[in-house]
Amino acid sequence: MSIALLWIPVAIIVAGVAFLVRQRSSRRQQALTQVLDAADALEERLRTARVEIEAIVGSDENPVRDALQEMLRQRLWLQHHGVDASVEQLIAVRDSIDAARHRIEQQLIQIERARALLN
Repeated sequence: MSIALLWIPVAIIVAGVAFLVRQRSSRRQQALTQVLDAADALEERLRTARVEIEAIVGSDENPVRDALQEMLRQRLWLQHHGVDASVEQLIAVRDSIDAARHRIEQQLIQIERARALLN
């Protein structure tokens, strides 16, 4: 009877640890998914922006090229480190991607304003 009573706290501890591991894994997987979604959204927007910018300023002065290269660096980082990256690192990468998308959006707004002034 006393051995059975010893197993109850052990079982509770094991269940608690399993719950915490699963919860952490879920947060990490969610962060990784958000990074990949942000990267996909930025890449799609960059491809559209490249066409719009090249139509106006040509390919020599296109800021999208640099952004696409940065996106490639981020994807390579994810490929090499995404599995082992902490949730905090993944969030930082996602924030960096979101900031890049914001910068491109601001540049496109400026292009639209310039285009409107010409018309």
